[in-house]
Amino acid sequence: MEENKYLKDIQDIKEMMSKSTQFISLSGLSGILAGGYALVGAVYASFLINTYEYTYITLESKTFKQILCTAFIVLFLSLGTAYYLTVKKANKLGEKVWNTASKRVLINFAIPLVTGGIFALLLVRQQNFVLIAPVTLLFYGLACVNASKYTFRDVRYLGITQIILGLLAVEFTGYGLLLWILGFGIAHILYGSIMYYKYDRK
Repeated sequence: MEENKYLKDIQDIKEMMSKSTQFISLSGLSGILAGGYALVGAVYASFLINTYEYTYITLESKTFKQILCTAFIVLFLSLGTAYYLTVKKANKLGEKVWNTASKRVLINFAIPLVTGGIFALLLVRQQNFVLIAPVTLLFYGLACVNASKYTFRDVRYLGITQIILGLLAVEFTGYGLLLWILGFGIAHILYGSIMYYKYDRK
């Protein structure tokens, strides 16, 4: 009887330590919605590219500005939705959104992501559009893997999936947009659904 009590105490301590080092308020639903936003944005960008009257899209063209604007709208909606749903879930769990674990997630996620974002912008400036899809997939995947140490393990698998798709996008440059759709759209919806059913519905 005493042994069972000690085992339960040890288990409770381990659970408390895990909660203090892991940010568990990430919402699976935000991943699903982010994937949906990415799909809509990619379909619209594909329409703009296919209806462009010239062979190459230049930085000064209206089409390029529309594609860039679409990308920023998708990013803004994804971040806004993730923040809103994360705050909502944290309140439900009685957890603070801004704590040690969430700071670790943010820092470890931001370093590769910001680096990849700057790299992508430099590619845009040099009009090297063919590498934008691989670079964004690779660095986003690295960001997910890097941050997964402080949150759900599913984020790690999402990151690995993005890295694989990024490498494929380097090899098959003509399918960059399709692989981008698979990574930011389908993969987000898939892993978001898994996380939603595993954690959010409890």
